[in-house]
Amino acid sequence: MTTPERFQELPLEEVMGDRFGRYSKYIIQDRALPDARDGLKPVQRRILFAMFNEGNTNDKPFRKSAKTVGNVIGNFHPHGDTSVYDAMVRLSQDWKMRHMLIEMHGNNGSVDGDPPAAMRYTEARLSSIAAEMLRDINKNTVDFVPNFDDQDLEPTVLPARFPNLLVNGSTGISAGYATDIPPHNLTESLDAVLMRLDNPKCTVDDLMTVIKGPDFPTGGIIQGIEGIKKAYETGRGKIIVRSKATIEPLKGGKEQIIITELPFEVNKASLVKKIDEQRVDKRLEGIAEIRDESDRTGLRIVIELKKDVQAVGILNYLYKSTELQVNYNFNMIAIHNRRPTMMTLPLMLDSYISHQKDVVTKRSRFDLKKANDRLHIVEGLIKAISILDEVIVTIRASKDKRDAKANLEAQFAFTEAQSEAIVSLQLYRLTNTDITELRAEQEELEKSIAKLKLILGNEKQLIKVIKSELADIRRKFAEERRSVIQAEIEEIKLTLDVLVPSEEVVVTVTKDGYVKRTSIRSHSASNGQDFAMKDSDYLLFEETLNTQHHLLIFTNKGNYIYQPVHELPDIRWKDLGQHLSSIVPIDQDEEIIEVVGIEKFDQENVYVLTATKDGQIKRSSLADYSVTRYSKPIKTMNLKGEDEMIFAQLVSAETEIMLTTYQSYSLRFDIEEIPVTGVKTGGVKGINLKEGDVLTAVNLLHSEQEQEVIIVTQRGAVKRMNVSEVEKSTRAKRGVVVLKELKSNPHRIFDVKIVQTGDIVLLETEENVKETIDVKNLSKADRYSNGSLKIDVSNDGALLRVKVLPAINLDKN
Repeated sequence: MTTPERFQELPLEEVMGDRFGRYSKYIIQDRALPDARDGLKPVQRRILFAMFNEGNTNDKPFRKSAKTVGNVIGNFHPHGDTSVYDAMVRLSQDWKMRHMLIEMHGNNGSVDGDPPAAMRYTEARLSSIAAEMLRDINKNTVDFVPNFDDQDLEPTVLPARFPNLLVNGSTGISAGYATDIPPHNLTESLDAVLMRLDNPKCTVDDLMTVIKGPDFPTGGIIQGIEGIKKAYETGRGKIIVRSKATIEPLKGGKEQIIITELPFEVNKASLVKKIDEQRVDKRLEGIAEIRDESDRTGLRIVIELKKDVQAVGILNYLYKSTELQVNYNFNMIAIHNRRPTMMTLPLMLDSYISHQKDVVTKRSRFDLKKANDRLHIVEGLIKAISILDEVIVTIRASKDKRDAKANLEAQFAFTEAQSEAIVSLQLYRLTNTDITELRAEQEELEKSIAKLKLILGNEKQLIKVIKSELADIRRKFAEERRSVIQAEIEEIKLTLDVLVPSEEVVVTVTKDGYVKRTSIRSHSASNGQDFAMKDSDYLLFEETLNTQHHLLIFTNKGNYIYQPVHELPDIRWKDLGQHLSSIVPIDQDEEIIEVVGIEKFDQENVYVLTATKDGQIKRSSLADYSVTRYSKPIKTMNLKGEDEMIFAQLVSAETEIMLTTYQSYSLRFDIEEIPVTGVKTGGVKGINLKEGDVLTAVNLLHSEQEQEVIIVTQRGAVKRMNVSEVEKSTRAKRGVVVLKELKSNPHRIFDVKIVQTGDIVLLETEENVKETIDVKNLSKADRYSNGSLKIDVSNDGALLRVKVLPAINLDKN
């Protein structure tokens, strides 16, 4: 005798493929997806059947949930008790199920996501509508199969007297498939079944005259009939579900938003927390307070707003940024003919109707057999009573019950079933009243048999029975629709002035990248003095802006940073600002070159002009700089090699541009020569540079008036000159020299600034030496002059910056 081999040599791929294939088949067919006929997953079906089997129905007292869970695990579903109890709890939650199939006493969770009490504390029983799911299950209406240990039988599907898949929907994830079927109104679902019974070829458009769309247990507003129609036609579609909200006025010019219904499966506590976080983080400054005032009478979330804040705008913002409005995607997959199938509405209805025809046919066969059997007995009893004396003599002459039955069958031609009924007859039944009762019962049975034969032999009669039963369900359990359906999806348009309270603030940006906004009160308290910044740093930008305005911060790497003013850190005037790198990620060697405050982006004929040290220049529409995502720097100029951006400014009425290079070449031309291009382009050549030369200064001019510039050289010389000294030319030329070339230690351009006669020019060196020059004290010079020395760079340090300012601002700088 040889022992069988304990091991098999098989390729891993084959083993994995085979085992995973079996596992996938199991979880698709027998775990995660609902059956198209009764709309239940196996665990749900087993829970309902186990409760029915134990007599735990709605006309009996509640029973401990733990007892039901034990029955389900022990008899039908050999899995963890948690999974069974969770499924059972879900069937009892009125915010998850449109019609609950289980009634539960005790804590069964909440719309806030709170867990239910342990199963030892809660009690449950089948609901009255669940009884309709199981009605007639003992009449051979559905197929039964052995349970996991072959000790019992369980149903493969429930009779389901109403279309549960449509009414309660389903959600689940299996291997390769997921399903999302929304709940629907019971009355509308039954009307759709009735329409399909009357007209099996009716279209989705026809059906949608009675079944309007999903009807969520939590109510809400559904938008997008096209999405509903697409889902009913194909099984997939998208709708918008938004909360039901009203706006109420309060005293003192305030308003509050009251939310009474939430989208399906939205966690209320998480939603309230998220809205409150937006208030705390000052991303949404119009909210004063948010309160959850929900109680046993219903859901109520109150969002109280600050004075003069428009509730409509805040509500729209919350619809867009929180789960007050969600997308719901239909993905109607169910098990149809033992296969996962994408269910259209007609297929769903047809599957249910086919199941009902099968159930009613099997029930009718069962009832017919039972009626025929009873009629046979009744006929025997009537015959026996009509020859009662002879029957009694025969029975008395018999030895025992078996002999009595045999004698009755032999002498009077009774059948075995009839003879059993006769010998079991009690004496009191032998009265005159009993014979009339038997004849009445015989008549009833004959009518019933004729009716059942008609149902089994006539399709129309069968459909009539189904219709009658559906009408009965509707009469008992009809409820008003909870979700409101709107045909179109409303486009939400947000305007900043609605979301952000209007407030004047002082915005500052330093050269080293410290930014902040300061209230006018804090600025006034310091009288604009004692501005906090590091010793080596200086103020690059200071302007009074509104919180509804925006800031564009340009860097030498060809990027710009978009920042709404209301999102800038709110810091006192005397405290150091927040570094830009903590707001957006910027490179370590990235420097700010310019800051521009913007009131609105949709301004006609307003452009952003940018230039690089290699002489590239570019003009782009200001409207292109408005963005919705601004968590990182955005490219504004495509730089090549080692090139850097040196200039960025708004241009509108200016008609000319003057470029000046380090080696003192200057070129003046019309601004219209620079084409308007997209934000991320590299621009065009502005000036033709000599080898080793770089662009140093860019100035915007008005051609209709004579303008002056001051030219500052690296040696500390300053020259005042008319712009007309530089003859107007065209783009991409070399230009003309604006300094006299010296053989030794020549002057080179440090900066060129537009000035007016009353201006003051501030020169600042690396040694923190400051020199102020009154423009009117400078005499005008021609192109070939080098001006006069104002700073001794060898002693005072190299020049750091040149700034033109009115005399009243002199002390601040």
